[in-house]
Amino acid sequence: MRANAILFWILSIFFILSAVVYTVWSLLDPMHQKVEWVGTVALVLSAILAAFIAFFIGRTHASQGGELPEDRLDANIDDGDPELGHFSPWSWWPIALATGAALVILGLAVGFWICFIGVAFSLICIVGWVFEYYRGYFAR
Repeated sequence: MRANAILFWILSIFFILSAVVYTVWSLLDPMHQKVEWVGTVALVLSAILAAFIAFFIGRTHASQGGELPEDRLDANIDDGDPELGHFSPWSWWPIALATGAALVILGLAVGFWICFIGVAFSLICIVGWVFEYYRGYFAR
């Protein structure tokens, strides 16, 4: 993580230098001789975003009190393989929920009345997915 933080700090410095060069270059342009604000603001905001990410990664690294398994040379593959949770490979509810979300988006694009159908269908799918293990063959 320390290497990632350093890379983002370098990226932030690069964007700041690019913003300065871009602003000076736009001022030296004989056709316009004024600041082109869109590019300058975009580069400055990119530098701020990279600095935010670098600060966050640096603070996260410092609060962990050590290196991640990915950063150690003597780490095994299993050291960085945590349990991610329980997933149902046979479940049809995610596909049904994606259909409900597609209906909501379709309703926004075509006719707003379809959104009501999509929201109702999505709510039914969310409830079905949450309570999947409370009924049927896989009840616990």
